[in-house]
Amino acid sequence: MHVMIRRYQMTGTMEDLIKRVDALFARQLSGADRSTTSAPVQVPSGILGYQAVQTGEDTLLTITTFSSERHLQKAQEGAAAIRASLTDFLVEEIETFAGEVKINRINEQLLTPVGPHDDDT
Repeated sequence: MHVMIRRYQMTGTMEDLIKRVDALFARQLSGADRSTTSAPVQVPSGILGYQAVQTGEDTLLTITTFSSERHLQKAQEGAAAIRASLTDFLVEEIETFAGEVKINRINEQLLTPVGPHDDDT
């Protein structure tokens, strides 16, 4: 497994940005939404997980987990397409990290999806 971590700065409201990212990309990662052909950006194979973390009023950190380094490299086109679809938020990538996962442990609570349209539990 490999992970890509990106930090972004943006303008506009974080709530609107998160809703857009969820609709364009993230919801496809759920089993039922994976085959959404109307989404402008299709999720490539090999993505195992995605988290978007608000780290400040205008900053966001994304963590994407891939099944292999090859899948990570292949998904870079999709990431560029997502950023292109967010031009009205002036999203700027300010840091990027990638690497191989050396330890992976998941608590069952982490399997519960969280998104702008989900209830906070």
